[in-house]
Amino acid sequence: MTEAEAHDRAEPPKVPAPPTPWRRRALRSVLWGLSGLLGLLLLAAVAAGLWGWRTLTGSLPIAGGTVALSGLSAPVILTRDALGVPTVSGHTRLDVARATGFLHAQERFFQMDLQRRQAAGELAELVGRAALPLDRRSRIHRLRARAQRVLAAMPTDQRALLDAYTGGVNAGLAALRTRPFEYLLLGSPPAPWRSEDSVLVVLSMFMELQDERGDEDRRRGLMHDRLPPPLAEFLLSPGSDWDTPLEGPQLPPPPIPGPEVMDLRAPVQKAAQARPPVGQSAPSGKPEIRRPASGSWAPPNPVPEPELAPGSNGWAVAGAHTASGAALVASDMHLGLAVPNIWFRAVLRWGDGPPQRRARLVGVTLPGVPALVAGSNGHVAWAFTNAEIDASDLVIIDPDPVDPSRYLTSTGPRHYETHVEAIGIKGEAVDRFEVRESLWGPVVGRGPDGRARALRWVAHDVEGVNLGLMHMEGALTLVEALEVAQRSGIPAQNCVIADTTGAVGWTIAGRIPRRVGFDGRLPVSWADGSRGWSGWLAPADYPRIVDPPSGRIVTANNRLVGGDALRILGEQAYDQGARARQIGDALLAIQSATPQEMLRVQLDDRALFLARWRRLALDLLTPASSGAAPRRREFRDLLEHTWTGRASTDSVAYRLVKAFRAQAAELAFAPLLEPLREVDSHPPSTPGRSMEGALWQLVTRRPAHLLDPHYASWDALLLDAIDRTAAELTEGGRPLDGRTWGEANTLAMRHPVSLTLPWLGPLLDMEARALPGDTHMPRVQGPGFGASERLVVSPGHESEGLFHMPGGQSGHPLSPAYRAGHDAWVEGRATPLLPGPAVSTLHLVPANP
Repeated sequence: MTEAEAHDRAEPPKVPAPPTPWRRRALRSVLWGLSGLLGLLLLAAVAAGLWGWRTLTGSLPIAGGTVALSGLSAPVILTRDALGVPTVSGHTRLDVARATGFLHAQERFFQMDLQRRQAAGELAELVGRAALPLDRRSRIHRLRARAQRVLAAMPTDQRALLDAYTGGVNAGLAALRTRPFEYLLLGSPPAPWRSEDSVLVVLSMFMELQDERGDEDRRRGLMHDRLPPPLAEFLLSPGSDWDTPLEGPQLPPPPIPGPEVMDLRAPVQKAAQARPPVGQSAPSGKPEIRRPASGSWAPPNPVPEPELAPGSNGWAVAGAHTASGAALVASDMHLGLAVPNIWFRAVLRWGDGPPQRRARLVGVTLPGVPALVAGSNGHVAWAFTNAEIDASDLVIIDPDPVDPSRYLTSTGPRHYETHVEAIGIKGEAVDRFEVRESLWGPVVGRGPDGRARALRWVAHDVEGVNLGLMHMEGALTLVEALEVAQRSGIPAQNCVIADTTGAVGWTIAGRIPRRVGFDGRLPVSWADGSRGWSGWLAPADYPRIVDPPSGRIVTANNRLVGGDALRILGEQAYDQGARARQIGDALLAIQSATPQEMLRVQLDDRALFLARWRRLALDLLTPASSGAAPRRREFRDLLEHTWTGRASTDSVAYRLVKAFRAQAAELAFAPLLEPLREVDSHPPSTPGRSMEGALWQLVTRRPAHLLDPHYASWDALLLDAIDRTAAELTEGGRPLDGRTWGEANTLAMRHPVSLTLPWLGPLLDMEARALPGDTHMPRVQGPGFGASERLVVSPGHESEGLFHMPGGQSGHPLSPAYRAGHDAWVEGRATPLLPGPAVSTLHLVPANP
């Protein structure tokens, strides 16, 4: 068969026949069905979206209208301005406390919940096993049980205020159409508020601001146990060129111990401490960067920030030195930065009739507590900085040689009290562990000798915690305000105060233990009764300063007093004083202070502290030391040409100098602290927060007997610190000239939820922005740490006051007040302390009985 014949016989191609009518109807039915299904799916998606939106918006705070609130004696009016700043106006203080609780719950309940749970050790119950280590650490203190005892002993007026506040919190939570969005994501309902929870919030601040584990005592004790005493005193001395007390002489830098105390170059010590050098520079100037082996002195990169700690700036300028003639108070409290911010701005008003019967408070509140923390009552203004006094002691427990389950006391052997703590874990079985308590406090660990250590801490004592600060609301004079501060039961704070007469003063707010038989610096045994605490310091015995000759009072977590007063307060971890010096000098240069000038001082980012470290580095980088090392030449060039004299975001030099100092500290101190490794697998890498006095002595006086024997000279050690800094910053091929301070100091202000659900970060977190400022200057700033507010106010002149804070008022991401005002904080803009015009009004009225 030919190809043509085959083609002719092949079946013709089939052409689809047009659909018959029934097929057309069937196809139409299928299409209609599919479109209906798609429509239903679309409607379901829209409905789900609407449900989700309604659910999410249902937890927005109520801004307007009328809400019935049980327990009110009269209506309360709650207005908000464009930033969400409320003014709460009521008839009585109790009504305002109840309304404040309502407001806090509507805006910030999740924040309040986390704070009470953190103190009580109840986070795992809400968020799961990841929080169990934190809960175990907190449960050692059994703070919920202690909060209950504090509440039971509370004076009637304070208890009534707390109970009214608690009623308002639970009413505010119940008034939301849906639970706060965090609980929807966690799949857990919020637990009601109890009055003891407000005490827990106060106790959470003790944990934030004080040494709740006795770590400072432990560190000092370890150094005194393992190092020659003169060397330990040298390393731990708070004295430095920066020391700036309010009264008394400056503590000089510590004397360098001689070779008879320690000689690292002696043959015996060199043999005992032999090790290969780490990071030793090659002729090219490129160091060999290795992670140190076990037992090595030199630290791994990157070097952590050893001196960043909760603190604050707070000062007062007497009326004789201000433009208005009214005294000024300035406050910026330095804390960890998170979303929402720790503080909640408010104006609280109550009373009617003549002015003497009316009250108005302006400032910041702490969600979870009804009192104003810092601000003005129109007669006095007050602000706080962490006092860094010694509020806790590690007690060495002597076991009973006859029965090791008991311990010795002055009245004979005693058994420990044992408490089984049950920690709820979301979705899992309860975790149980034992807490042993001694006569002096809970057992928190063991010392190198194997003996148990107990913690005696102000926060453990019923008399150490109260809401006495609320009486600041009624103080009319400086003297009255000082007395209120001295009777308050808060974490010990420097309290700076000004009144309407132009007077200024300082004292300690918070309870101060009276020690007997020891100074509290080191762990000691209290078994024989010759050492211990004997009650509390009487208010009349508190140190205080009123109207100093300079007319300025500056506190910045530094040592403020000496002599007997310092012995009473004790030494915890005072800042070395550079911030206080810079602030004080700036204030003395201002003859007629204004709120705007006070804000400029708060924003001062001049790098005065590190200037001498830059000069030291430049002196090291000579043509002889850098000629064959291109990286060193580049380092010097950047120090010379990118130094702005400030911790500015575009400065490469500032970052280089800061990192150089940190590396120098690690290399200089490592061999001196090496004996600590014999008893501690994680010894401190530096002496602590006040290390500058000892460090500057070492790098300038350069004692050969305290130099790491693997370096030929101190110049070699310091050049190695420069090389290590450059190598760290160029790791991975990154150019050194691009490593700006802003790259390192970029804001990381996050919501707790985004830490576990990072995809929610764009909705919940504040924008990552490079920020100026650093540790040893007035503008304290780190990525997740810094000024939690900036406040400037004159009592009676609140309309001239200034305020801004990171984040917004609201804790709800869909609220217009969630980020409102944040940019002013980032940019350092002056914005008014008082709220602007009201944009919403909510009426809270008494509920029918």
